[in-house]
Amino acid sequence: MIIAISGTAGSGKSTVAKILAEKLGYKHYSMGDFQREIAKAKGLSILKLMELEKTDPSIDRMVDEKQKKIGQTEDNFIIDAWLSPHFIPHAYKIFMDADPKIRSKRVSGKKREAETYKTEEEAVEAFRKREEINKERWIRYYGFDYTDKKNYDLVVDTTDKDINQVVELILGEIKKKS
Repeated sequence: MIIAISGTAGSGKSTVAKILAEKLGYKHYSMGDFQREIAKAKGLSILKLMELEKTDPSIDRMVDEKQKKIGQTEDNFIIDAWLSPHFIPHAYKIFMDADPKIRSKRVSGKKREAETYKTEEEAVEAFRKREEINKERWIRYYGFDYTDKKNYDLVVDTTDKDINQVVELILGEIKKKS
């Protein structure tokens, strides 16, 4: 089984994907981590990389091709990426979301090599800008709106749930599919 987790920044998708992969004995891929590696190699923040992607489609193509190849050549993995539901259409597709203030609390001060936020307000604004840039670009490039809940098999609001509750909810839904 292939599980593709998309959603908003700070909704918990990467953490949930890692835990699910461990519980299921699956491999885990994160396109966000891959993009952060690209940004770091270029000496850019993730937001600066996103700005560059507006005019340089080669970065998107690199990320897109990586997830397409994984989806065509592997099975039994979990991938967290905004566009995996588009590029791996045969996956079980999950969208995760949460209130923007909750999302910002989850990542404020969290140390990622390519991005840090000093305040919740800074994180909320960075998320908004990043999501707006991505959504517009991906609709233009692919005709795919990653925020459209109709594109998913399961939508999970993580606002008032801890990670374990989210993982158990998803595992319960996956069991129903098997």
